[in-house]
Amino acid sequence: MSPQYPPLVRVPPPGPRSRELSARLAAVESPSVDARRKSRAKAAGADPTPIVYARADGVNVVDVDGNLYVDLAAGFGSLLLGHRPRRVAQSIEQQEQSLWLALGDVYASEAKLGVCERLAGLYPREGARVILGLSGADAITAAMKSAVLATGRAGILAFEGSYHGLSHGPLAACGLRETFRLPFAQQLNPRVTFAPYPYDGPSLDGAMTIVHSALTGGEVGAVFVEPVLGRGGCVVPPREFLPMLAQACGRAGSLLVSDEIWTGLGRSGAWLASVEGGAIPDLVCLGKGLGSGLPISACIGSASVMAAWGAHGGATIHTATHFGGPVACAAAVATLEAIEEAGLVERAQTVGEAFLRQVRQTTLGRGVREVRGCGLMIGVLLEGGAERALEVTRRLLGRGWIVLTGGAAGDVLTLTPPLDIEESLLLDFADALAEALVAR
Repeated sequence: MSPQYPPLVRVPPPGPRSRELSARLAAVESPSVDARRKSRAKAAGADPTPIVYARADGVNVVDVDGNLYVDLAAGFGSLLLGHRPRRVAQSIEQQEQSLWLALGDVYASEAKLGVCERLAGLYPREGARVILGLSGADAITAAMKSAVLATGRAGILAFEGSYHGLSHGPLAACGLRETFRLPFAQQLNPRVTFAPYPYDGPSLDGAMTIVHSALTGGEVGAVFVEPVLGRGGCVVPPREFLPMLAQACGRAGSLLVSDEIWTGLGRSGAWLASVEGGAIPDLVCLGKGLGSGLPISACIGSASVMAAWGAHGGATIHTATHFGGPVACAAAVATLEAIEEAGLVERAQTVGEAFLRQVRQTTLGRGVREVRGCGLMIGVLLEGGAERALEVTRRLLGRGWIVLTGGAAGDVLTLTPPLDIEESLLLDFADALAEALVAR
């Protein structure tokens, strides 16, 4: 494990070099990025200029102006082992010495076999099959296709506040913000129904009423659910939710698809949050942390569901040139091994519980509506809306802490540090957050 250092801010961020490079980038990348940043910052009265990363190691990031940060965003939760973990780096280096690219689904590599076997082993029943991809959205797309093949139904049920990626297939089921979908609505699957995501007993009753109504018609082939909302603000549903959902899917002949792109591989304190929550999905989607920063994802399905792919004699496929690339597969195998051998799933559970209690305690009476989450995915719901949340993240950045906002309204601070972060740094952050919440 790399040494872990507290923040050290030498130049108030964003420094001059970050400003220069950000301006150059804004002139050549999609205008949507800079426009969204400026719109949000204007509402909050904040400086929209971002910092620019120069290098990173473990839990620490150094920007181009020489500031040292502690990274509590960790690549949108992807860096389960932190930046450039040694074991994974060694596996990547070894693989790069022998093979960068095989031949997709024609001629595979040993690394692809290794990761597929390990991923199939995560599924709680024997005979699971795996489809690899590059991004979480690829895994969701594979699940959507699998559901149609297995059920013959094109309908989808998803949940408000959910985020399944912005590729065209998954975009139709993205419940986080309607504005993500509307401009492209005519190109998207029109057979998508959204139910509210439950957060307590009464909301569970309301959500399940809509679920049962949607499934009654017999047109829904797949129900997509995040066991805990990730980008939607780290919302933990009632314990009864996932088992009830699985039972409803079973009665209706619909497939339960668990989007574990955020929650899986230890982030939530479990290898698979859905299984820990009492449900065995028909399909599980993994991504983000699987490659420790390299692009790789997976859709894992039960033997019975995945058999539909073979029923077409191989005429129907889901593949791409770089799916199952040897280097990314080697990184994924090393990531899974490192998580298991270091006991990071269990650590995320115990450390996360202590961290959540500490944040609740230090932010009490400081304009915080709720602190929620599980494992090392914690959401801090603020009073004052998105404007205040953005303002607090900028104050924290000035103190050397990298934090993102989330939630459908943008009013949640999302904390997803590496699973091996030292507890002393988490305690320091809790104090820094308490200060940032009341600073002027």
